[in-house]
Amino acid sequence: MSFQNIPKVELHLHLEGAAPPQFIASLAREKTIDISKIFDERGAYAYQGFDQFLNTYDAACLPLQSPQDFYRLTLAVLEETAKHGVVYAETFVSPDFCGGGDVTAWREYLAAMSQAASEAERDMGITLKGIITAIRHFGPEQAKTAAKCAAETYGDFVVGFGMAGAEMVGRPKDYAYSFDMAREAGLPLTCHAGEWGGPDMVADTIRDLGVGRIGHGINAVHDPKLLAEIAEKGIVLEVCPGSNVALNAVKSWAAHPIQKLRDAGVAVTVSTDDPPFFHTTMTTEFEMLAKTFGWDEEDFAAVNQTALKAAYCDEATRTNIAKKLESAQ
Repeated sequence: MSFQNIPKVELHLHLEGAAPPQFIASLAREKTIDISKIFDERGAYAYQGFDQFLNTYDAACLPLQSPQDFYRLTLAVLEETAKHGVVYAETFVSPDFCGGGDVTAWREYLAAMSQAASEAERDMGITLKGIITAIRHFGPEQAKTAAKCAAETYGDFVVGFGMAGAEMVGRPKDYAYSFDMAREAGLPLTCHAGEWGGPDMVADTIRDLGVGRIGHGINAVHDPKLLAEIAEKGIVLEVCPGSNVALNAVKSWAAHPIQKLRDAGVAVTVSTDDPPFFHTTMTTEFEMLAKTFGWDEEDFAAVNQTALKAAYCDEATRTNIAKKLESAQ
C-alpha cells in the first residue's frame, strides 16, 4: 500500500508550525534577522522539551512580518502538505502573528492567505480553510482580540475558532468570553486540551467552552466516564500521534492511546500538528499507525470520513472532498 498516495483530510495543522525550516531561514536572511540558534547543523528546527519548543516556534515566526510573507508561507506549507496526499486541511492561524490582533491589519493578512489558498487549490488540488486561534499563554484578554477578528471575518476561508498554546496556563473558564463571542458569531469551536492536562482539563474544556472538537484530547483515555461522554456527544478528537511522541506527551508509538480511544467509540482523526518540528508528515503518520496498530485501508478510510464529517467547511466543499476520497477507493 502506498500511504503517500491515499487522499487524506487533516484537521489539526498550525500554519506557522508547518513552515519548512528552509523557508523560515531564507526569509530571516532576507530581513537580516538572526534566528540561527533555532536550527541544528542539518538546518532542522532545534529544541528540547515543550517549553523550548514554544520558544523556537515563536522565534520562527519572527521573520513573518507582512501579508506577503504569509502569502508565501501558505504556498510553501501547502506544497509540502499536498505532496502527502492531503486534499483538505484546516489550519490554525493566529491574528496575534498577523497584525497583532488588529482587525484591519488582520483582514490584509487574511486576504493574502486566502489568495494563496485559492492558487494552491487550482494548482495543487488541495483545499485549505482557516481556524482563527487564540494563544492561550498570551492570556484571556488577548484572546478576546482573536475572537473579535474571527467574528468579524467568519466566512469563506475562515471556518472556525479555537485556542492553542501552553495548555496549563489558566483554566478553560478563563477564556469563556472569547469562545462565547465566537459562538454568537456562528463559528464552530475547537480547543487544545488533554495533551498535557488530565481528563479534568478535557472535561472542563467541553463544559466551559462548548467545543465540538478537541485538539489532542489523548489524556481523556484515563477516565472511562469521560470517554463515554465524548463518544455519546460526538465530540471529535484531533489526534496528532507523531507530535505526542516527539514531545514526550506519550513515551512511544506503542504507548499512544489512539487505538484505545477508537475502541471506546470516540471519533478520532489524524493530523501532523507542526510537521517539520516533529519530523513527520501525513504519510509518516499513516505508516506508523499501520506498523504499530495494524491499521489498514478500511481504518484509514474510516478516519478520513470522520475527519470530513467533522470539518468546518461548507457543504459544497465537503461534497467535493468526498468525491476525491471516493475516487481513491
